[in-house]
Amino acid sequence: MIEAGIEKKTPCASRESARLAALESLAILDTPPEPAYDAITRLAADYFEAEMAFIGFADETRVWVKSHVGGVFRELARASSIFDLVLASDGPLVIPDIGVHPDFQERRIHLRTRGWVFIAVAPVCAGDGHVVGMLAVFRTQTRGPLLENELRTLTNLATMVSSQLELHKLRTDAKRQRRRPPRAARALSHTWLRNSDLRRAIDRREFVLYYQPVVDLKSLQIVGLEALIRWRHPERGLLPPTDFIPTAEDCGLILPIGDWGLAEACNQIQAWTRENPENQSLRVCVNLSARQFSREGLADHVESLLMQSGTSSRQLGLEMTESSLIPNMDTALEVLEGLRALGISISMDDFGTGYSSLSYLHSFPIDVLKIDRSFVGRMTEGDQPLQIVRTIIELARVLEIDVVAEGIETAEQLHLLRELGCRFGQGYLFAKPMPADDVSTLLRLPGRILPKFETLQPSLAACMA
Repeated sequence: MIEAGIEKKTPCASRESARLAALESLAILDTPPEPAYDAITRLAADYFEAEMAFIGFADETRVWVKSHVGGVFRELARASSIFDLVLASDGPLVIPDIGVHPDFQERRIHLRTRGWVFIAVAPVCAGDGHVVGMLAVFRTQTRGPLLENELRTLTNLATMVSSQLELHKLRTDAKRQRRRPPRAARALSHTWLRNSDLRRAIDRREFVLYYQPVVDLKSLQIVGLEALIRWRHPERGLLPPTDFIPTAEDCGLILPIGDWGLAEACNQIQAWTRENPENQSLRVCVNLSARQFSREGLADHVESLLMQSGTSSRQLGLEMTESSLIPNMDTALEVLEGLRALGISISMDDFGTGYSSLSYLHSFPIDVLKIDRSFVGRMTEGDQPLQIVRTIIELARVLEIDVVAEGIETAEQLHLLRELGCRFGQGYLFAKPMPADDVSTLLRLPGRILPKFETLQPSLAACMA
């Protein structure tokens, strides 16, 4: 941390060239600002009770302001800017009183502000560690020196901005993975999958729900389940949703299929509750499509299903992805508020892989963030992927939102998530998706606690000892 009167170093030309190269590779200056940045600046302004906060990225001549609260500008001159001080400090910068700071007197630092007294700034770094931007907060009145935990929060918020730079790359990769199969595979698919096949599957009750346990990462107690649809095809066997859901969405049959899944999950919840009243604490989460969220009467429909099955609203959770919100955000907000009024938990699935997931946390009533498996799987590959998971968990902590890590497959991943403070998780390390009867067997275990670590994986016991 740099404070008034401390000498700062000037970056050499080669370091500045490398920094600018890193900035250019991100291609962020001439693109629309990501709404996620607005979420972070609002968090910073609220937390520090600041009159102004902004996120900016600096090239050779300008500081491009990508998000701001309490300001009306979009760019600043790079010369004699606060960014130069941040770059020289190579770390967080705190100026308790700019009136006595030598840089503001001798170099006439350009702020375009209105008599700010207190300034706190944290650097925003690219994946290779070069400082490419900053997160700054300004106050006209001081509240005493900045505490260590406050500085840590500012740094964490800046790291969230850094994570967005990495998430941009990961989103691109994730979109490629979720695209339809190659042309040959699509041609083969269309030779057998027709709308009438899906209609027939509905009529013949060929769809089935599998359930994957969600566990408390400390006790390994089962605390919930995610319902996942499968098609028990009479000729092709058990098919995953990727084989038929896109077609169902295209032809409109996703609505009856989704309604069946909701009803089936509610009935199964009640069956488990009748089997053992202690299972009332379980929550079963069901994925909803964009088409379902576009229905203004969804909350009424869900309420009727709960009443018919005798299931409590606190036992049902609904999961959505960012793509579920985009088509009609006004309707989605109305639907989510109606579901929240019922007492149903709302989860954002695949968090971080969408364009503006962070910004939705301020607009929509979200109870749970589910960290995408692509992030969890890369945690052991380097500092940057691990930092992304850390900042998502920190963001959830600040917003008082629960976190579920998806795709946990190794003991090392579990160990890291526990150290980061993640409470809940799911993945093959604990259990694969399974039929309801197999889940019933697990729920009969004492305390709903999964088998001892030694029976799951020997290395798990070692790292948790």
